[in-house]
Amino acid sequence: MAAADHLTVPRQHGLFLHHGIDLGDGSVAHYLEGREILRSSLQEFSRGQEVSVVDHPQASPAGITLRRAMSRIGEQNYNLLFNNCEHFATWCKTGRHRSGQVEDWLHTGSLGALALGQLMPAALLTGLRLLLGKGLVDQTSRDRARRGLSQLEQLRQRLLAKLETTLEQAEGWIRGGPDSGASNRGNRQSRRLLQAGQTLADELAAVEELEQQIVALLEAAETTSEQGRPE
Repeated sequence: MAAADHLTVPRQHGLFLHHGIDLGDGSVAHYLEGREILRSSLQEFSRGQEVSVVDHPQASPAGITLRRAMSRIGEQNYNLLFNNCEHFATWCKTGRHRSGQVEDWLHTGSLGALALGQLMPAALLTGLRLLLGKGLVDQTSRDRARRGLSQLEQLRQRLLAKLETTLEQAEGWIRGGPDSGASNRGNRQSRRLLQAGQTLADELAAVEELEQQIVALLEAAETTSEQGRPE
């Protein structure tokens, strides 16, 4: 191992890998189990488990990797799905914010109970997309667009709340499931929850994109209306 290496060590009986960056002085920068990015000794990081080095074919120079790692010490913005220990270590090493561990979970196992469209009313989305296609040609269509925006805002808040709850549940299973002696069950449950979280995140992104399009359409319609008014 050497300074700026991307290190991994098994956690929770091998259910997942914990990631960090070797700082070259016997310490490792890592997200401490979802709380904050710390600088810990190699012994504290490994907890007696075997440490491995992750190879990155297109890694940044060691100096850049170390500066990236040190710049985020103390950060408390952990998110199991979008900003975990692997995201941090991979970003330090390559400049890319990726987690192959999460991506693998999301592409294996059951889709789970949530299907695309379950929380997104088809009638609402269809109506708004028709408006986008035809344009806001009169006051009636503008009123529909404004009502649709209000409904999208309510939907976005529900999706956010559901996503937060789902991620909290997934994190709880990943941390607590194996310790209760049910590692296989915890693994399956965490995968289902992570998949559900990805579905919710996709729906949330679609809602936000639709909101932006409707807002832009309303602004354009308002501009056209003002230009057509007599001075």
